Amino acid sequence: MPNNRLLLTLACLAPALASAQQSRSYNLAATPSTVAWGYYWSQATPVLRIRSGDRVTVHTMITNSPTGLVRAGLDSTRVQQSLRDIYKDVTNKGPGGHILTGPIYVEGADSGDVLEVRFISMHPEIGYAYNSFGTRSGFIPEDFTAGKSRIVPLDTLRNVAHFADGIDIPMHPFFGSVGVAPPAAMGRISSAPPGIHAGNLDNKDLIAGTTLFIPVWVPGALLEIGDGHAGQGNGEVDITALETSLRGTIQVIVRKDLHLSWPRAETPTHWIVMGIDSNLVTAAKNAVRQAIDFLVTEKHLTREDAYMLSSVAVDFNITELVHGTVGVHGLIPKSIFTKRP
Repeated sequence: MPNNRLLLTLACLAPALASAQQSRSYNLAATPSTVAWGYYWSQATPVLRIRSGDRVTVHTMITNSPTGLVRAGLDSTRVQQSLRDIYKDVTNKGPGGHILTGPIYVEGADSGDVLEVRFISMHPEIGYAYNSFGTRSGFIPEDFTAGKSRIVPLDTLRNVAHFADGIDIPMHPFFGSVGVAPPAAMGRISSAPPGIHAGNLDNKDLIAGTTLFIPVWVPGALLEIGDGHAGQGNGEVDITALETSLRGTIQVIVRKDLHLSWPRAETPTHWIVMGIDSNLVTAAKNAVRQAIDFLVTEKHLTREDAYMLSSVAVDFNITELVHGTVGVHGLIPKSIFTKRP
């Protein structure tokens, strides 16, 4: 006779076992054949196909040339061979300058969905970062007659970047650029400005343990990740952060139940809404409107109450002041909502 208790136990465990079997893990290195140099594009060829719920350890490459790093003071023996290979072999470039790993095709993702990208872990892959500015970029180029570059040692044991004698900066590694392909009608767009596809958000709050929600515009989403930062200040005013090669493990989930027009994020303590535009005031207004929309749709406030709450409880910070498109993000604290569903 069959063991009914055993059969019942197996039946209860079946969904969990099936889920575990369905979830897969991948390792995606940055090589000449796995990077998209300077663009997000609906026609880009995927370098990896995954399913919803899968995890990927993504390796990203520092966005500087081997000669540029040496010129800034790095010993040539410390330049990654993979960076040399990418600069030597990749000819399909632009219009932007970021070296992005991907695209990753997410099965089942389609226009109108949302891609939930969970950042599990992030670590520098090299013991240095760089920061640089020029006379035609950054927020105040008119104030400088010459550019400058600096190699910044990274102390992963103490978790600090040694900027100069007596100046150690706590590291908070994050990917500056995480995005999907834009709508097909937009064509091949530059990796520099962020937008409805997310992309180069340069939001320093998106560290390990946080989640980014990105509207999907094309089948498969075509996720790309790069622009690794060991740390950054809000605004990234000279146009670079602590730029480094970064590896991070992400989990990607297709959300058919969520519909967004702009990227949104979540940390353990806050929800993050975003406003992006070429004009800082317009970007700030967009962020406020996104905060109101979140509070109305997710917390069921009236628009009037949501506007008032945004004024008394939400912090609106400058995310990005360079790249031509600027950003403002609003931090909505979870702690103010004392009534649990």
